Amino acid sequence: MLSVGGFVPFSSTDYPGKLTAVVFVQGCPWRCTYCHNPHLQARQHQPGSPRWPDIRARLQRRQGLLDAVVFSGGEATLDPALAGAVAEVRAMGFAVGLHTAGMYPQRLRQLLPYLDWVGLDVKALASAYDALTGIRGSAEPVQESLRAVLDAGIAMEVRTTVDPALHPPEQLLQLARELAAQGVRHYALQQANSRTHSVPEYPSASCRADISGMFEQFSWRR
Repeated sequence: MLSVGGFVPFSSTDYPGKLTAVVFVQGCPWRCTYCHNPHLQARQHQPGSPRWPDIRARLQRRQGLLDAVVFSGGEATLDPALAGAVAEVRAMGFAVGLHTAGMYPQRLRQLLPYLDWVGLDVKALASAYDALTGIRGSAEPVQESLRAVLDAGIAMEVRTTVDPALHPPEQLLQLARELAAQGVRHYALQQANSRTHSVPEYPSASCRADISGMFEQFSWRR
């Protein structure tokens, strides 16, 4: 059974252009310094968290009211029960979105035929990944996942959470250039959790403008 760490019954921000419910899957092996959901890092189900059968029942009652269900985390692809949950949601008539950091490319490839949209986190240049995630060799699977989603041709947004302590402007620009060269068309920057830094707005408007010009669609989220 899918291990759930949280549930949002209505969201207009987690799947572009869709009204969604969001299921937060429990567990993530990375320890990113700016993690927005550290309570979801542990793999075991947390006391008080919802159970998948209860969420499934709620989704059945919301058929016709929502466009899609997004599986987020934690890292949703960590859970071997994700494929079954995706199938159940699709059988209800919902589109399915996935938020992932791309750490399990083989599992992601198996899921791609059943997904309608992917939000893929590309956290930094490859050379900076291990310091950010706390895991050696963490950049390589993300590159595999990016290639897999691009090759599948499904709708995708690549996102980078920016922290001035970890993402100097020149590195952000280089990352954006690399992503654009690989064929990414939709890119978003989102400001890291404010508890990790004190810069009121980062990166600068001029840096964001330079990055925006590299993509068909660009978003900045604070």
